[in-house]
Amino acid sequence: MTTTQEKFSNAPASSSDYVLDKLDRALINLLQHGLPVCENPFAQVAQEVASNESEVIERINNLLAHKVLSRFGPMFDAACLGGAFTLAAIAVPEERFDEVTEIVNSFEQIAHNYKRDHQFNMWFVIATELKEEIAEVVKAIEAKTQLSVLNVPKEEEFYVGLYLPV
Repeated sequence: MTTTQEKFSNAPASSSDYVLDKLDRALINLLQHGLPVCENPFAQVAQEVASNESEVIERINNLLAHKVLSRFGPMFDAACLGGAFTLAAIAVPEERFDEVTEIVNSFEQIAHNYKRDHQFNMWFVIATELKEEIAEVVKAIEAKTQLSVLNVPKEEEFYVGLYLPV
């Protein structure tokens, strides 16, 4: 059996002017609601968008390669699994932004990373197996980047059913 990680790559972007076609849009809209839990989820998705399993997998890889999708994979609630997560931010000098992004993203505990137009211009989520690991990851990032990390742990949780149709 092929795992999701084997099926999908995060190849570097080859163009920034990618044009979504009808199938790309259908896949993005459908998959925002989740992947079916069944033996052949991509075959089921293919049926729903009038395609075939290999085309669906190829399209998802293509969307990742062109950076239309920043990631494709499961979203776990680390806290429910005994772990922890936190929102963190760094004020990164613009000339070091790419370097610091590479360092931060090299940590397996980084779920996603966003550039923002703010003093704290890099925001990312740290997800760990144990609550104590959050502080360890923050210290390791600070040591590697020589920049201070602002740790903003969750005080209260709100569910927002985010759906962005394309």
